[in-house]
Amino acid sequence: MNVLLTCAGRRNYLVEYFRTALQGQGQVYAADASADAPALQVADRAFIVPPINHSHYFDRVFELCQQHQVRLLISLNDLELMPLARQRDRFLKIGTTPVISAPDVINTCFDKWATLEFLKRSNLAFPKTYLTLAETRKALSQGEIDFPLVVKPRWGTASIGIEFPEDDEELDLAYRLVKKKLKRTILADASATDEERSVLIQEKLSGQEYGLDIINDLKGRYVTTFVKRKISMRAGETNQAVTVENDRLQKLGEMMGRELSHVGNLDCDAFLTPEECYVLEMNPRFGGGYPFSHIAGANLPAMLLAWANGNHPVACWHKVKTNIKAAKYDQLLVLKEDSDRERE
Repeated sequence: MNVLLTCAGRRNYLVEYFRTALQGQGQVYAADASADAPALQVADRAFIVPPINHSHYFDRVFELCQQHQVRLLISLNDLELMPLARQRDRFLKIGTTPVISAPDVINTCFDKWATLEFLKRSNLAFPKTYLTLAETRKALSQGEIDFPLVVKPRWGTASIGIEFPEDDEELDLAYRLVKKKLKRTILADASATDEERSVLIQEKLSGQEYGLDIINDLKGRYVTTFVKRKISMRAGETNQAVTVENDRLQKLGEMMGRELSHVGNLDCDAFLTPEECYVLEMNPRFGGGYPFSHIAGANLPAMLLAWANGNHPVACWHKVKTNIKAAKYDQLLVLKEDSDRERE
């Protein structure tokens, strides 16, 4: 029962989680375009592949799955999700199950304007959001919103291009800067699909931020929600958090999981205020907050393996202990020689 993690990057912890879940009944492979990706150093077998925008990228991933009898394929990069979703049947034919949601689900999550439309249809709260400077200034003049604001890419990942202007001059500068910089980032192609409306402006909420792991099975059926209160962030990713039990957020997770019918984990950011629960972001993949659920007792890798084998997950894998506070930390890792890996 071999597992392949693509765009594995720094997710060494996922390699270890899947290796433990396999209990010696398979291996964990990792693929990345960088030979120095930390996860490649600890995988049972590592593969250097082309960048995800290369014309042969998915052919290479397909070959790896076929040659090495990969049963589960886990993508860890937002930009890889849509093309993989469109090729899901291709992988299923060789016995590989991509843990990937349907293309419409991927689009709903990646396009933040589509995310807001989904939340509106589902009667869920979200920050006031605008697509142009003119709309934003009108809202400011009418007292609908106030500074500080959030300026961010409509198609975003990894907190790229987020600014927090505190007055009108900064708003104008931030908006133009984000639009200009987007053309030099990995989000350039996505942003070019609607260049005039490629940047969003939102009200900046005040309240406590939470991270949700909303878990569905491989058929998109809701299973459970793990909730963490965020304590600190680092480079756009949760750095410290504590697991909590919160009925409002768990009900929110259930509603979203049933409405969206995603596959596997939906990494969701939410803001809780005394009046309302706002949804900020949805990412249909393992997110940087999942380790805080895992260390508190959750075991999504084992659940995915069980579902792929047609088995029922053990009940304890669905649960986390509350009040488990954890923090990420840095380690050093000796990098292997390129000769120790397969290269395209």
